[in-house]
Amino acid sequence: MMQPLIDPVSLDLIKAELTPEKKLCDTNKGHNVLYVFDSDNAPNLMLEVGRLRELTFRDATAGTGAPYDWDEFDHDHKYRQIIVWDQDAEAIIGGYRYVLGPDMKIKEDGQPDIVSSHMFRFSEKFVKDYLPHVMELSRAFVVPEYQSSKAGAKALFALDNLWDGLGAVIMQHHDIMYFMGKMSMYQTYDPLARNLIMSYLWKHFRDRDNLAVAMDPIVPDLDERLVGLILKDDDLKDDYKNLNSAVRSLGTNIPPMINAYMTLSPTMKVFGTGVNREFGDVLDTGIMICFNEMYEEKRERHIKSFVKNSAEKIKQRYPGIAENLEEIVTQRWAARRAKQFTKFMQKLNAKPRRRGRKAKEEQK
Repeated sequence: MMQPLIDPVSLDLIKAELTPEKKLCDTNKGHNVLYVFDSDNAPNLMLEVGRLRELTFRDATAGTGAPYDWDEFDHDHKYRQIIVWDQDAEAIIGGYRYVLGPDMKIKEDGQPDIVSSHMFRFSEKFVKDYLPHVMELSRAFVVPEYQSSKAGAKALFALDNLWDGLGAVIMQHHDIMYFMGKMSMYQTYDPLARNLIMSYLWKHFRDRDNLAVAMDPIVPDLDERLVGLILKDDDLKDDYKNLNSAVRSLGTNIPPMINAYMTLSPTMKVFGTGVNREFGDVLDTGIMICFNEMYEEKRERHIKSFVKNSAEKIKQRYPGIAENLEEIVTQRWAARRAKQFTKFMQKLNAKPRRRGRKAKEEQK
């Protein structure tokens, strides 16, 4: 049963918590600002985000049914909130919440105590090798009025702005290599289009290492011969065109959030799809994306605002510094991240040491 939403939080209370130390950076497009906070240092912002999340998800026929969307991960599990603030309209456009691997807790059964764990079971290899280097994302939203073209550039760049925020956070944590989260498709979405999207994801991005599996899996309900006729190309980008054309012929479009994710990286891993019984029975697909393996133009686009803001801070402190500072900052941060990524991959691919006489003989 859907309960009435709480009233909007006072704008004065919200603005009072948008303090300079919470500012992450300006957005690359749309003239908006990104902030990071948690429920402890910004309780009123958190309450308004909870209201807006529930409002947005209800608008898409999902949601929790509570007066606002705010769970234990918002206040007990060190999850932080990223929001896009429209400084012209003085309004929250959208947001994400996230937690970094080093802040994740492990339960008694060896599974991580994170949002994704209620739908996916993670392998021992994932928990040991990948989890410390993961940034888990959840509760992504863009409020309904900014999903309309009537909102102009603010709506056009809403998702792009959110990714500017994720790029800025990950650039500050060189040991974080992966974004992990869930893509949602609502029950009202065209079932044939939904099955085609699931088939495309499974064909090109399937996690063949079984790092995680859905506990209540849903598989595409389509004749494989039909899928083969539509998704007929081995090339990822060519087959994306086939998918997009087929979905549009059904009178709909690939959902914006899913479209954004599937065009970020050629090495995205898909863990499968399941029904989220706790959230309006939406179909959630688990994914993981390596930041260093994103398409270069995408990666550079979403760190641009962070680099620009970093360079401006340095210039304020050292006015006579080099004019090409943004280029220098980019190269420095890229080099540090590349070094960390190389170390991570070497460790990930290292063969286990063999002990005993046989190992010694092999070393001779």
